[in-house]
Amino acid sequence: MNKYQLTEEELLEELKNRMLQCRRNLKQLQEINEELKVANVKLNESEALKSHFLSNVTNEMVNPFASILGLSKSIMEIKDTDRAKSMAQLIYNEAFNLDFQLKNIFAAAKVEAGQTNVEINNVDINGVINSVIDTYKHKTEQKNLTVNFEYHVSEEVGDNFVFPTDAEMFKLIISNILSNGIKFSNNLSNIEIKTAVVDEELFVSIRDYGEGISHENLERIFDRFEKGNDEINSVNEGYGLGLSITKSYLDILGGRIDLSSEEGMGTLIIISIPRLACTVVEGMAFDGNEFLFDDLDNVVF
Repeated sequence: MNKYQLTEEELLEELKNRMLQCRRNLKQLQEINEELKVANVKLNESEALKSHFLSNVTNEMVNPFASILGLSKSIMEIKDTDRAKSMAQLIYNEAFNLDFQLKNIFAAAKVEAGQTNVEINNVDINGVINSVIDTYKHKTEQKNLTVNFEYHVSEEVGDNFVFPTDAEMFKLIISNILSNGIKFSNNLSNIEIKTAVVDEELFVSIRDYGEGISHENLERIFDRFEKGNDEINSVNEGYGLGLSITKSYLDILGGRIDLSSEEGMGTLIIISIPRLACTVVEGMAFDGNEFLFDDLDNVVF
């Protein structure tokens, strides 16, 4: 027998091995095919969500612009002072909404591109929160809302206390949460804001007594391309982008966000941010004096 010839047993064994290899390859191909199908479904969903998001962004930019242009034209043609003031207020409201939406859109773009710069500085926490409350005063007045702000710090610190974090990020975080609280609050209700420092962490809670969020929507509330109500032209604007930016910023700062809500009962959001070392020249962000402060133990919101 030629030494290169295979016996029947060896040939059968080789065929068996080849068949096993073919089956393994076929199984791998089937698994890859299933993975591709899943990836394709997710890609289609992602594209649909992004299209939905872009549609919403377009509406939220075009509509205020159209309102501003229309109101500006009207205000130039009227002589009634009271009516002119009323229209000027509407123009301000539309410009305010547009500015806020653009800030979130630009923030989302930077987060997606990985180009978010963090500057840790001593921030006047109460000053920032009071500034945000004052900024939204015209909106709270429209719904006759009362915003109660309560803080827990040591007596030697006083009304102004500082905490090392990124001032711009912190301001947008508070703005987004308060904006949603106002948006979904019932008329003549309260919004409660509390701050405290516990074990090197800053805690801020914001509670509203509005319509609340369903359990279904709670699961996707932080998705950048989702919103609670799938209707684009719903009475209330969606909260997905603002809260997704809030969560992204907190992730970057090493913090976290906890959200609890019940439909018809309102929503409670608690954020926490750890103390971080300053990464820029030390100074005060926003108005206030620089203080050192003690941590608080056993503070409960």
